[in-house]
Amino acid sequence: MNERNVDDQFLGAELDRKENEQASARFEVVPCGLEATVSYGTGAAHGPSAIVAASHQLERLVYDTEPCRAGIFTHPAMDCDRQIEDVIASLRDVTGAVATRGHIPVTLGGEHSISFGAVMGVVDTLGPVGLIHVDAHADFRNAYQGHKHSHASVMHMLAGEGLPMVSLGVRALSREEDTARKAHGVINYDARQLIRDATRAIVLPDDFPQNVYISFDLDGLDPSVLPATGTPVPGGLGFYQALDLVESAAQGRRVVGIDVVELAPISGQPVSDFTAALITYHLMRIAQSV
Repeated sequence: MNERNVDDQFLGAELDRKENEQASARFEVVPCGLEATVSYGTGAAHGPSAIVAASHQLERLVYDTEPCRAGIFTHPAMDCDRQIEDVIASLRDVTGAVATRGHIPVTLGGEHSISFGAVMGVVDTLGPVGLIHVDAHADFRNAYQGHKHSHASVMHMLAGEGLPMVSLGVRALSREEDTARKAHGVINYDARQLIRDATRAIVLPDDFPQNVYISFDLDGLDPSVLPATGTPVPGGLGFYQALDLVESAAQGRRVVGIDVVELAPISGQPVSDFTAALITYHLMRIAQSV
């Protein structure tokens, strides 16, 4: 492999040298453990390192394909011991550079606020994208608790940039958020109906952008599937249901960016770390298959 420590690489020793070269890797993993505006449980700063460590236990084969054959390069962890605005601006530069190389940035959080920088870096390079958003929360607050870049405001900010989106699995939102997401034309498939109807696939309008970005907040999954998140909400999506919904939404489109956020690891309980790593790898599979 390269000169960097294999322990710091997504999939680690599972990758051979040619699968771990930045110049040719289709996927560039960017660990960004920002934790600046959390409003309930803590620990998201340790999410990226836990996902990378758990990924070493994954099998190369998912379903009938090996996404790693396309190449996965992992960047050094970003310095998050700075003002939140500086971290987000730096992340925007990094994901923009990845997109400029024609690769897919896969950002690991950290709290959901990082998605603004991760998405906008791609937009700077490729133009507007459609957002496929998995989350227990709408994240449509306006400067929640005084933070413009709050984890609870990120989708409101991205909608303000004119980016269309579909939200999957929401089950906790305020009146303010419900009003705002309707005003922005967000396509909503909330958890209550998805679960009760056992919905596993959706079809987006023909005018939804061809370039799509997947933002996967892990609390979109039910806590029985993934308990280690700062804001667990019952009534969430199952593992396969969440992946099927994302894959159907992306079908026929081009995935140009991914983030997986809000893992707050619980010591001695690796199930959430492993689940988050497997979700990340499956999203790479989806990016290749649609």
